[in-house]
Amino acid sequence: MTFRAPVQDLLFNIKHVANIEQLTHIPAFADSGYDTAQAVLEECAKFNEQVTAPLNWAGDLSPSSCKDGVVTTTPGFKQAYKQFAQGGWQGLQHPTEFDGQGLPKLIGAACGEILQAANMSLALCPLLTDGAIEAMLTAASDAQKATYLSKLVTGEWTGTMNLTEPQAGSDLAAVRTKAVPQPDGTYRISGQKIYITYGEHDMADNIVHLVLARTPDAPAGVKGISLFIVPKFLVNADGSLGARNDVYCASIEHKLGIKASPTAVLVLGDDKGAVRAGAIGTLVGEENRGLEYMFIMMNSARFGVGVQGVAIAQRAYQKAVDYARDRVQSRSVDGSAAGSPIIHHPDVRRMLMTMRAQIEACRAMALTAGAAYDAAHNHPDAATRAQNQAFYEFMVPLIKGYSTEMSLDVTSMGVQVHGGMGFIEETGAAQYYRDAKILTIYEGTTAIQANDLVGRKTVRDGGALALAMAQQIQTTEAELLAQGSSAAASIASELAKARAAYCDTVEYIAAQGKTAPAAAYAGSVPYLMLAGNLMAGWQLARGALAALEHAQGTADHSAAFMAAKVVTAQFYAQHVLPKTAALRDAVVAGAGSAIGLDLAAF
Repeated sequence: MTFRAPVQDLLFNIKHVANIEQLTHIPAFADSGYDTAQAVLEECAKFNEQVTAPLNWAGDLSPSSCKDGVVTTTPGFKQAYKQFAQGGWQGLQHPTEFDGQGLPKLIGAACGEILQAANMSLALCPLLTDGAIEAMLTAASDAQKATYLSKLVTGEWTGTMNLTEPQAGSDLAAVRTKAVPQPDGTYRISGQKIYITYGEHDMADNIVHLVLARTPDAPAGVKGISLFIVPKFLVNADGSLGARNDVYCASIEHKLGIKASPTAVLVLGDDKGAVRAGAIGTLVGEENRGLEYMFIMMNSARFGVGVQGVAIAQRAYQKAVDYARDRVQSRSVDGSAAGSPIIHHPDVRRMLMTMRAQIEACRAMALTAGAAYDAAHNHPDAATRAQNQAFYEFMVPLIKGYSTEMSLDVTSMGVQVHGGMGFIEETGAAQYYRDAKILTIYEGTTAIQANDLVGRKTVRDGGALALAMAQQIQTTEAELLAQGSSAAASIASELAKARAAYCDTVEYIAAQGKTAPAAAYAGSVPYLMLAGNLMAGWQLARGALAALEHAQGTADHSAAFMAAKVVTAQFYAQHVLPKTAALRDAVVAGAGSAIGLDLAAF
């Protein structure tokens, strides 16, 4: 199928939900308003529709390969990535000081969705580089920034995140990679890292690894982890590439999905190159603060993975709609036609509406959070920065957790719309389903996001921030009721019911979190799914308000587009939001059965 970037819906949300014009009041973004967003997104769509999207299916059929430590990516990837870098896409949201374009994360997130939808395997490389850039901007020394950032921002070099080891998955306290200090101020790094996305490839001249490791006298646990920059090739004083560092790819994984993305096993300190006795690395920031610095990169990646969820769901939805328009099967239920395209069948329309509504809701949630990030990091007023930072941090586990779980449901439904043809690989529907599965796992599983939502975002402050979010939702309900239409009233009614279920759950989690933590954490994932459902539905409802206000259309969006936004929000309110009541009951009353079975009985 031909990929069509969802530019219209992205621009609608950028303008009416994320409110990009508010960002133009911030000096850093004075010239980054709607017109800029429109021009950038249209160009982004053109590039990805023509260059990266056609390689998506090829990447599934001809994945990256590894021989003698050398990784060769899918034919066409290297050339496509070169065009991506030359077009300035890597530096879109990064500082002009390091050769970026200095645009808001809001625009970067929208472009990120287009890239991820076009070709998720290829897009994983710049996603990780974005995270490396954010971490280095925050924690690297001036010398490190001068050496690496411009090359990363321009896409000439790429970045990775090296956390996981064979014995240390999500439990980073078990990291064993060693970092031994040297007289010249560098460190010799030795150990093994696994699941390193684009840890080795042929698309860029150098790969800048950010590696978690322990110094000899480091305290045990996560408090003894430091962060190091370990480049594939050492960098000379003049910025040119020097000797091959002692970090090598032992193999790449054979995976269920995202097959074209090389997921590497990296060995540091195996005496294979010009550098021996350990890879040479430089410390980022202070010793034993590595996890703190890595979380900057990890939160960037978690946001990006949530956007991936929206993107892959969008691709599956487009394919399902195209198939439903073409596939003729059975008489329509009203008997009006002996054979009609299956899009006429009520249950197919229900499935397509379910896909569409959840995608648009999660897209609105992600873009709203992107705008909050921009304000949190750039607004001149400290109180405004703090308020937006709190909002953004609360939303990240929801964007990552809820949007990726949504993508599994939507891509599965995409297969279902195809019927038996969806189960056949040649139709392509299954690829999106397989690709989506990793999103609920990497950069912290759904349960890890839920633990963060419970512990850091709810229990820590007694639920104060979570309940403050509910107050904002209540304001939207009042605005919907004041609008006066039956559609707005129905959305407000369902939003209010979902908000009540959410408040009940927040109060339960906050009360149990310290006194009966097992009971609170037993319901952590249902709580995350409830909160994500509501927050996404809230943003979709805000979009419906804007669509009702501009029902006759605007210069950029037709009356038909606005009417579709309202119907989609109404569908979400009536078909998706009601799930929050069942989730509340599972959290508040279901802890006993969740953890009650004797372990021997499993």
